[in-house]
Amino acid sequence: MATIPIHNPQLPFLGSIPGGMRPGLMLRFRGVVHQEGRLQINIQCGAATEPRDDVALHLSIRPRENCIVRNNYTNRVWGTEERYGHSPIYFGQPFDLLVLAEHSQYKIAVNGAHFATFTHRLPLTRATFVSLAGEGTIHMIGVENDTTGASNPGPTAPPMGNLPVYPPPGAQVCPMPYPPYPSVIGGSTSQDHEGIGGFQECPQVEISRPYCKYAARPPGPTLIPLHVEKAVRLAKYGRPGACYLDFPGTLLAGKALETSIPKQYTHPKAPVIFPDPKHVEDTVNLLLKAKNPLVIVGKGAAYAHAETTIRQLIHQTNLPFLATPMGKGVVPDEDPQCVASARTLALQKADVILLLGARLNWILHFGRPPRFNPDVKVIQADIHPEELHNSILCAVGVQTDLNPFVQQLIEKLSKHRYRFQSNEPWYKELLEKCDKNKKAVAAMSKDIRTPLNYYAVFHHLQNVIPKDAIIVSEGANTMDIGRTMLHNKLPRHRLDAGTFGTMGVGPGFAIASALFCRDYMPGKKVICVEGDSAFGFSGMEIETMVRYQLPIVIVVVNNGGIYGGFDQETYKDIRSMGDLTQVTPPSALTVETHYENMMKMFGLEGFFVREIPELEKSVKEALTYTDKPTIINVIINPSADRKPQAFSWLTESKL
Repeated sequence: MATIPIHNPQLPFLGSIPGGMRPGLMLRFRGVVHQEGRLQINIQCGAATEPRDDVALHLSIRPRENCIVRNNYTNRVWGTEERYGHSPIYFGQPFDLLVLAEHSQYKIAVNGAHFATFTHRLPLTRATFVSLAGEGTIHMIGVENDTTGASNPGPTAPPMGNLPVYPPPGAQVCPMPYPPYPSVIGGSTSQDHEGIGGFQECPQVEISRPYCKYAARPPGPTLIPLHVEKAVRLAKYGRPGACYLDFPGTLLAGKALETSIPKQYTHPKAPVIFPDPKHVEDTVNLLLKAKNPLVIVGKGAAYAHAETTIRQLIHQTNLPFLATPMGKGVVPDEDPQCVASARTLALQKADVILLLGARLNWILHFGRPPRFNPDVKVIQADIHPEELHNSILCAVGVQTDLNPFVQQLIEKLSKHRYRFQSNEPWYKELLEKCDKNKKAVAAMSKDIRTPLNYYAVFHHLQNVIPKDAIIVSEGANTMDIGRTMLHNKLPRHRLDAGTFGTMGVGPGFAIASALFCRDYMPGKKVICVEGDSAFGFSGMEIETMVRYQLPIVIVVVNNGGIYGGFDQETYKDIRSMGDLTQVTPPSALTVETHYENMMKMFGLEGFFVREIPELEKSVKEALTYTDKPTIINVIINPSADRKPQAFSWLTESKL
C-alpha cells in the first residue's frame, strides 16, 4: 500500500497517512479535474473501500455543478451535505487544495485562499487513510507540519516546492477565474490629424472618463507599459471598474528602442481592507437589539466573491434577506431565509438593515420613506468609502472588504449564540406575506390559456432551464417580472440592464457570458430573456453568436410593445386614423413580429411559440445545441401585466 507523500499516483488511489490525522497536520492535493468529470477525496478511518470504512471528511469536487460537496460517511450512511460556496476548481485548470486539521474542524483552502470549514463529525485521530477516485489527474499528495519525517519524499522525488502556511481567517474567498474588470484599448485618429477633421476624430479619452476609473492616452511608445499596468491595477483595486487607454494611429505606428523603455513592475494582489473593530461591535449590538432585522445583499457582494461567508452568516443567524437584481445568487433565491416575495413589506417595516455591497440609489428607493421605515437604522458595508452615508445618514458606515467584515460578524454573533428565531412575530409576518404573494403568482402561473401571460411563461421556463444557468435579462415587464420568477442559486450568474436601466445590452452580455463559459465552464448554459422592444435595439448581434458558434438560448417575450401593445384589430384601427407618425403610440410595436425568422438568415431555424407545451419543447431542444444560438419567440397577451403593486416601479423624487 502506498504512503503519502506521493507524486503522480494513479486513480483510484489509497494511501496511509503517517501517524494519522492530528491537529496542525496539513494535507496538500495538486491536480486537474477532467472535462465533465468529478473528483472525490476521502480522509477515511480505515483501508477498506468496498464496503468503505467510515469517512471523516469527504470532498466531492464538481465543477459542472459549481460546488465542492463536504460530507462524512458513518456506518455506511452518508451525513448531511454541505455545499455552500461556488467551486474555485474548473475543468482542465490546475488546482492546489489544502486540508488543515484543527482540534474542532478541518479548514479547506483552494489555490491559496480559504474556502470552507468542516466541523469534525468523527474523532480526528480515527482518520488514518486517504483515498481518491474520479475523473482527474493527481500530480502530488503532500504532507505539511508532519513531525514523523514523512513530509520529505526522498532524494529521488521531484521537488514539492514550499508548502504555504494555511491562509489566515478572513482571507479572501477563492475567486472564480473571471477576468478583472476590463482595461479597454481603443484606437483613434492619428495625432497629426486632430483639429483638422481627422477620420473619426473624437475626444475619446474625455468621453470615456465619466464611466471609467482611469482614462488616458500614453504620450509615447516608451510609456505604454506604465499606463497598461496602471489601467489593469486600477480595474482590480478597490471597487472594480473599467479603464480605457487611447492609442492613436501615430502611437500604434511608433517605435522605441527597447533600452529606452523604463523598467516596469507588475502590481501585487489587491490589499484586503479590514473593518474598524468598533464598527463591527456597533453592527453586532444593533443586530442583537433588532426586532425586525433584514439583510440586503448587493452586487458588490457578488463582485467581492463573498458568497461563502454571507451564506454562512445567513444560515447561522437565520436572518431574513433579499437581494438586489445582480446580487441574486450570492445566497440562493430559494433559500428559506429569502423574503424577496415580501420585498415591499420587508423594506417598509425593517428596523435594522444590514446592507452588504449595495447602494441606496433608485433601485433601493434611496433608503427613504415611504418605501423605508423613517426610523430604520442602516448598517452599510462597502469597499468604496464615498458610497457611505449617501442619500441617508447610516447608523454604521463600514469601509471594508466584505469577506473579513462578515467573517468577524459570524465569529462575534456566535459568541452571543445569536440566532433569529423563525417564530418571531417579524418572521411570521414576512412569511405570511411571502405565502400570500406566492399564491397569487402561482394562480397566474397556472393560467396557461392563450394568449399567454408573463407569469405562465416564466414559471414554465424556470422549470426547464438548468438551475446553474447564467441568466441575462432586459426589457420592461420582462425584466421586472423575470427577476422574481427566474431564480439564481449561484452568484455572478445574472446580468440585466443595471443601474442605468439601459436597453439593448442583453445580447452583448450574453455573448460575453457564452465566451466565458466556453473557456472556463464548458457545458454551462446562457439564457438570454428579452422583451421584444429591448431585443430590437441590438438583435442583429445574433450574427456574432452564429459566427462564433455560441449556444445562447434567446427567449423573446413578445407582447408587441413597451409594457403593453395592441391586438391586431385594435392596432389596425389606430393606424387607419391618420398619419402613422402621429397616431401610432410610441410604445406600440408591430403585432406578432416573427423574430425567430432571423435564424433563417443563417440557414438555421428558430421557434414560434403560442402555448406552454411548445415553449417547453423548444427550450429543451435549444438546450441540446452546442454550436449555435437560437431564438424562441413567445407570443403573449398584449395587455398582460404585473400583479397589482403597492407602489409604482420608480420612486419619484421628493427630495
